[in-house]
Amino acid sequence: MEVKFIADNNVGKLARWLRMIGYDTLLFKQKDDGQMIKTALSEDRVILTKDTQFMKRRLVTNGKLKTILIKQDDPKLQVQEVAKPLNLNYHFKPFSLCLECNQALIARDKAEVQNLVPPRVFETQTQYTECPTCHRIYWQGTHWQAMFKKLQDLQGGGDERRTSS
Repeated sequence: MEVKFIADNNVGKLARWLRMIGYDTLLFKQKDDGQMIKTALSEDRVILTKDTQFMKRRLVTNGKLKTILIKQDDPKLQVQEVAKPLNLNYHFKPFSLCLECNQALIARDKAEVQNLVPPRVFETQTQYTECPTCHRIYWQGTHWQAMFKKLQDLQGGGDERRTSS
């Protein structure tokens, strides 16, 4: 079964990283922890938080609510804090979700995006995806390549001596 998350507002960048990898991650921006708990329980989501007081709640201590306390400040290290105990795949479904609103991206033909992307992007790229909710357009340009490399570095723990087979 695919793991899903709900990230407390104090780990918003972590939510974006998990979405980049392809993990369904809601970002909970409200103050009411009760609503976050209801959502996590009803949708079988793991709560991600830096709130040490939250970890003292009975639902957490008795194991009914899956929660990971995030200790690191660097979002890349936070990803490792989540990935290691859950044995997450850093290349699960990369770039399949909108980084902003967590919706599954839809493939678009080049002609469909001609007036939606910069002219240089339209000239150099052939594959595009679009978020059905916020209508952001994504393509595999230099930014995508840089993010993909960061995912590879995260998986390898930054050890450049590792080789791929």
